[in-house]
Amino acid sequence: MNRWLLPEDIADVLPAQARKVETLRRNILDLYQSYGYELVAPPILEFLDSLLTGTGSDLNLQTFKLVDQLSGRTLGLRADITPQVARIDAHLLNREGVTRLCYAGSVAHARTPVGSTAREELQLGAEIYGCVTWQADLEAITLLLKTLSLAGLDKVYLDLSHAGILNGILAKENLASIEMEALYGLLQSKDRPRLSVWAKSLPEQTAKALLALTELNGPCAEVLNKAKTALPQTPEVKEALAQLAHLIESASDLSKGLELSIDLADLRGYQYHSGVMFAAYIDKLPQPIARGGRYDQVGKAFGRARPATGFSLDLLTLASLSPHQKPKKAILAPWDNDAQLKQVIDSLRQAGEVVIQLNTGEPMQSAEYVCDRELVKQGGKWSVSQK
Repeated sequence: MNRWLLPEDIADVLPAQARKVETLRRNILDLYQSYGYELVAPPILEFLDSLLTGTGSDLNLQTFKLVDQLSGRTLGLRADITPQVARIDAHLLNREGVTRLCYAGSVAHARTPVGSTAREELQLGAEIYGCVTWQADLEAITLLLKTLSLAGLDKVYLDLSHAGILNGILAKENLASIEMEALYGLLQSKDRPRLSVWAKSLPEQTAKALLALTELNGPCAEVLNKAKTALPQTPEVKEALAQLAHLIESASDLSKGLELSIDLADLRGYQYHSGVMFAAYIDKLPQPIARGGRYDQVGKAFGRARPATGFSLDLLTLASLSPHQKPKKAILAPWDNDAQLKQVIDSLRQAGEVVIQLNTGEPMQSAEYVCDRELVKQGGKWSVSQK
């Protein structure tokens, strides 16, 4: 077996792409800082029970597990940073007011996610804690759109949903977790025949509402109007529809390239989401480029329930879809012990120039840099000239 082979769906990031990823990371985190977000860096390994606290079974299946030789306890290699940041807010920072946190770090998946070709991602995200109103969800969506714009992706399709809709429909039902898993799968696939059979044991009004969810998708105004007649108008359903209406009205003019839609059966991540949920799509990718939403109950498992909303995305995928970066222009210089040459090179680098030193006749090989100038000695002095 070749020692340089990597595990399936694990890949190296080569120079030009790595620079692109790092440039994007810096620009995006600077954007978040301008909104008052503070950077955190949770550990890549945690005790498994802490890492999975407040999350659903999906995350458990995606988490690599190993035994800690020091404590004998089971550790998890994180597959999602969001629960870790919720732990930091609830348990370590322990603030009373609104807290804005952002992060960028590696995550690993035990199985390749559907629609993806990689089991390792560089997850980047932003979270707002302590604000219960829909304005926090709007800020998260605004920041997501600006993040995509920084990567040159301005045409965005944003699909909205709300976990409160399903909760309102099933408010009087007492379904076991395994039944909820089955319902989630049927709604996600919009399998009406099987859903109809599955819902036979439920009250007729509840069954009709579940079937209606599979058809409540499309243009926002149209879906909201249909939902008011097709769904039971419980307080939770009414509040969820009102929040969606507020968001749509406010978000419609955030970006010229933004198209809004609603899919009330799209409940991916419903296990820990508690309110508005959203997924961002672009033309170049069949699966969402980013996902987000409200998850007010996750912090409760760490001793303090906090209103929370935010989003995350894979920075490696984002960078691969961003318009190609042109190689950076550089200055070629000889490897020489000339003191004056060293001084000139130091001055150029301090001024922001890239100076690459090579031996005479040695070829320049780089995917990141093109040497369009060179340092030459003329009249006893080193100066920059065009190649």
